[in-house]
Amino acid sequence: MNEQLNKIKGIHPGLFLENLLQLKDLKKVAFARTVGEHPQTFIAILKGKRKMNTKLALKIEKHLGLEEGFLMILQVYYDIDKEKGETKNYNLTPELLKSILFSKKEKNQNKQNSAREKQDVQKQQNEHTRFYSGDEKAESRKDYTML
Repeated sequence: MNEQLNKIKGIHPGLFLENLLQLKDLKKVAFARTVGEHPQTFIAILKGKRKMNTKLALKIEKHLGLEEGFLMILQVYYDIDKEKGETKNYNLTPELLKSILFSKKEKNQNKQNSAREKQDVQKQQNEHTRFYSGDEKAESRKDYTML
């Protein structure tokens, strides 16, 4: 998580969350209701006008499959930068967001899963081809003609 966090350290968690919701094509008001928050409060957090609180962060992280504590860590780094008087402009592109959300380990697992799925499909095709070719085909015809 440290490598991912360093890319966006100091960003308000609401900005991150707003971009994530757009990436997942989720509506703000509907999502707010899903996690049990008033839409006005939720939208104020997304715009950076309110701080993220721990209870809401845990609900959001659970619902979106984020690592527990991720949004609160963003909030703390944002508060530190704000206290120092440092403001950062982040251009959160979909590519950057995806690189943050999907670690190398997860990418490798997805590749392995894809390879396994391809092997399974190939195995099924081979079994299908073997079943309907050669002597087995003739044997199955014999069985039907005897009925």
